[in-house]
Amino acid sequence: MANANVARGLIPYRRTTGEPYNGAANIYYVPSSVASNIFIGDPVTYLTNSADSSGIPGVTLATAGSSNNVLGAMVGIVNGGEPIIGINQTTPIYHVASTAAYILVADDPDLLYMIQENGAMAQGAPGRNVNLVSGSGSTITGFSGWQLNSSTLNTTNTLQMKVIRGLEQPDNTIGSTNAKWLCRINLNALTSTTGV
Repeated sequence: MANANVARGLIPYRRTTGEPYNGAANIYYVPSSVASNIFIGDPVTYLTNSADSSGIPGVTLATAGSSNNVLGAMVGIVNGGEPIIGINQTTPIYHVASTAAYILVADDPDLLYMIQENGAMAQGAPGRNVNLVSGSGSTITGFSGWQLNSSTLNTTNTLQMKVIRGLEQPDNTIGSTNAKWLCRINLNALTSTTGV
């Protein structure tokens, strides 16, 4: 059976210990200098030498490709101090480009993310590393279009994500195009010894 093509970026799924994801996230600041929309599921990373007046770290959309760190995935935005839950008529559920805002980021280094691949990695992919590939998010749903870049699967330690296992569900066929995998951030900005 063919897998549905539903790219949504990095969706927090569970911790490496098997505990379910409980919605935990930290608030980060996106300054108006960030000229990109940031959608739910988009990977973000620290913005060099950036924070708000209270010291809340500044972030920006991550860059796909080898050696580029990822802090975590955007899971929501904050409006007037309150997280926005669901879609409403007046406030988008994604960060609008060139607008200062606060976002929620799932940044636990032990998180596993569900993410779709853009090709068809073999069943033996677990334990290997792979880069991300950027995709266009939807201003209607607010979801990301990022995926795993299947063609980069390798043992190289500078690749962005580590494949842990295939997503075990009936409508997900591993070895076929658009399979969903559980992955951990390999180049994690929180655990990196290199500062920004």
